[in-house]
Amino acid sequence: MEKIKELAKKFLTRDIILYIVFGVLTTLVNIGSFYIITNTLNWNENVSNFIAIALSILFAYFTNRSWVFHSTAKGFKEKSSEFLKFIAGRALTMVIEFVGCYILFKTPIPSIISKCGISVIVIILNFLISKFYTFKDKKDIKTNEE
Repeated sequence: MEKIKELAKKFLTRDIILYIVFGVLTTLVNIGSFYIITNTLNWNENVSNFIAIALSILFAYFTNRSWVFHSTAKGFKEKSSEFLKFIAGRALTMVIEFVGCYILFKTPIPSIISKCGISVIVIILNFLISKFYTFKDKKDIKTNEE
Protein backbone atom coordinates (compact mmCIF):
# COMPACT_ATOMS: atom_id res chain seq x y z
CA MET A 1 0.00 0.00 0.00
CA GLU A 2 2.90 2.32 0.77
CA LYS A 3 4.37 1.80 -2.72
CA ILE A 4 1.04 2.76 -4.27
CA LYS A 5 1.01 5.98 -2.25
CA GLU A 6 4.58 6.75 -3.34
CA LEU A 7 3.72 6.14 -7.00
CA ALA A 8 0.60 8.29 -6.72
CA LYS A 9 2.61 11.10 -5.13
CA LYS A 10 5.25 10.86 -7.83
CA PHE A 11 2.91 10.72 -10.82
CA LEU A 12 -0.15 12.66 -9.68
CA THR A 13 1.46 16.07 -9.68
CA ARG A 14 -0.51 19.28 -9.98
CA ASP A 15 0.39 19.52 -13.69
CA ILE A 16 -0.82 16.00 -14.40
CA ILE A 17 -4.07 16.46 -12.48
CA LEU A 18 -4.79 19.71 -14.32
CA TYR A 19 -3.82 18.10 -17.61
CA ILE A 20 -6.25 15.28 -16.91
CA VAL A 21 -9.04 17.74 -16.13
CA PHE A 22 -8.41 19.84 -19.24
CA GLY A 23 -7.67 16.71 -21.27
CA VAL A 24 -11.12 15.41 -20.39
CA LEU A 25 -12.65 18.75 -21.36
CA THR A 26 -10.64 18.80 -24.61
CA THR A 27 -11.80 15.27 -25.35
CA LEU A 28 -15.39 16.32 -24.68
CA VAL A 29 -14.95 19.20 -27.13
CA ASN A 30 -13.51 16.74 -29.66
CA ILE A 31 -16.07 13.97 -29.24
CA GLY A 32 -18.98 16.37 -28.67
CA SER A 33 -18.14 18.31 -31.83
CA PHE A 34 -17.76 15.08 -33.75
CA TYR A 35 -21.11 13.80 -32.50
CA ILE A 36 -22.95 17.05 -33.28
CA ILE A 37 -21.43 17.43 -36.74
CA THR A 38 -22.04 13.81 -37.76
CA ASN A 39 -25.51 13.41 -36.22
CA THR A 40 -27.02 16.89 -36.45
CA LEU A 41 -25.44 18.13 -39.66
CA ASN A 42 -25.12 14.63 -41.13
CA TRP A 43 -21.65 15.34 -42.46
CA ASN A 44 -19.16 12.64 -43.46
CA GLU A 45 -17.39 11.01 -40.50
CA ASN A 46 -13.91 11.90 -41.74
CA VAL A 47 -14.75 15.56 -42.40
CA SER A 48 -16.48 15.74 -39.01
CA ASN A 49 -13.47 14.15 -37.37
CA PHE A 50 -11.08 16.68 -38.92
CA ILE A 51 -13.19 19.65 -37.73
CA ALA A 52 -13.60 18.15 -34.25
CA ILE A 53 -9.85 17.64 -33.93
CA ALA A 54 -9.12 21.23 -35.04
CA LEU A 55 -11.58 22.66 -32.50
CA SER A 56 -10.13 20.57 -29.70
CA ILE A 57 -6.58 21.62 -30.59
CA LEU A 58 -7.46 25.31 -30.23
CA PHE A 59 -9.24 24.67 -26.93
CA ALA A 60 -6.26 22.64 -25.66
CA TYR A 61 -3.70 25.30 -26.56
CA PHE A 62 -5.33 28.04 -24.53
CA THR A 63 -6.06 25.84 -21.51
CA ASN A 64 -2.65 24.14 -21.48
CA ARG A 65 -0.76 27.37 -22.00
CA SER A 66 -2.43 29.16 -19.13
CA TRP A 67 -3.54 26.63 -16.56
CA VAL A 68 -1.53 23.45 -17.01
CA PHE A 69 2.01 24.37 -18.05
CA HIS A 70 1.95 28.04 -16.95
CA SER A 71 3.75 29.34 -19.99
CA THR A 72 6.28 32.08 -19.37
CA ALA A 73 6.65 32.98 -23.04
CA LYS A 74 6.88 36.73 -23.48
CA GLY A 75 6.72 38.79 -26.60
CA PHE A 76 5.46 37.94 -30.03
CA LYS A 77 8.47 35.84 -31.05
CA GLU A 78 8.39 33.53 -28.00
CA LYS A 79 4.61 33.16 -28.05
CA SER A 80 4.60 32.49 -31.80
CA SER A 81 7.33 29.88 -31.42
CA GLU A 82 5.44 28.20 -28.60
CA PHE A 83 2.19 28.20 -30.59
CA LEU A 84 3.93 26.74 -33.65
CA LYS A 85 5.51 24.00 -31.51
CA PHE A 86 2.10 23.24 -30.05
CA ILE A 87 0.52 23.09 -33.49
CA ALA A 88 3.36 20.88 -34.79
CA GLY A 89 2.93 18.45 -31.90
CA ARG A 90 -0.82 18.40 -32.31
CA ALA A 91 -0.48 18.00 -36.09
CA LEU A 92 1.51 14.85 -35.45
CA THR A 93 -1.09 13.44 -33.06
CA MET A 94 -3.87 14.61 -35.38
CA VAL A 95 -2.39 12.47 -38.14
CA ILE A 96 -2.18 9.55 -35.73
CA GLU A 97 -5.79 10.13 -34.67
CA PHE A 98 -7.06 10.64 -38.19
CA VAL A 99 -5.34 7.53 -39.58
CA GLY A 100 -6.37 5.44 -36.57
CA CYS A 101 -10.00 6.52 -36.91
CA TYR A 102 -9.93 6.12 -40.69
CA ILE A 103 -8.87 2.51 -40.23
CA LEU A 104 -11.27 1.78 -37.36
CA PHE A 105 -14.24 3.42 -39.11
CA LYS A 106 -13.99 0.61 -41.67
CA THR A 107 -14.52 -2.03 -38.96
CA PRO A 108 -17.82 -3.08 -37.37
CA ILE A 109 -16.85 -1.15 -34.21
CA PRO A 110 -19.21 1.85 -33.73
CA SER A 111 -17.47 5.05 -34.84
CA ILE A 112 -17.92 6.79 -31.49
CA ILE A 113 -16.22 3.86 -29.70
CA SER A 114 -13.36 3.94 -32.19
CA LYS A 115 -13.03 7.68 -31.68
CA CYS A 116 -12.89 7.29 -27.88
CA GLY A 117 -10.24 4.56 -28.03
CA ILE A 118 -7.92 6.53 -30.28
CA SER A 119 -8.46 9.62 -28.08
CA VAL A 120 -6.87 7.89 -25.07
CA ILE A 121 -3.67 7.28 -27.04
CA VAL A 122 -3.68 10.85 -28.34
CA ILE A 123 -4.11 12.35 -24.84
CA ILE A 124 -1.03 10.54 -23.55
CA LEU A 125 1.07 11.56 -26.55
CA ASN A 126 -0.11 15.18 -26.32
CA PHE A 127 0.90 15.42 -22.66
CA LEU A 128 4.39 14.13 -23.37
CA ILE A 129 4.87 16.47 -26.34
CA SER A 130 3.56 19.50 -24.41
CA LYS A 131 5.56 18.77 -21.26
CA PHE A 132 8.90 17.96 -22.90
CA TYR A 133 8.79 20.01 -26.11
CA THR A 134 6.23 22.79 -26.38
CA PHE A 135 6.07 24.23 -22.87
CA LYS A 136 9.47 23.08 -21.65
CA ASP A 137 10.55 25.47 -18.93
CA LYS A 138 13.53 27.65 -19.83
CA LYS A 139 15.31 26.74 -16.59
CA ASP A 140 14.98 23.05 -17.61
CA ILE A 141 16.67 23.87 -20.91
CA LYS A 142 19.56 25.67 -19.14
CA THR A 143 19.98 22.74 -16.72
CA ASN A 144 20.16 20.28 -19.62
CA GLU A 145 22.68 22.42 -21.50
CA GLU A 146 25.11 22.71 -18.54
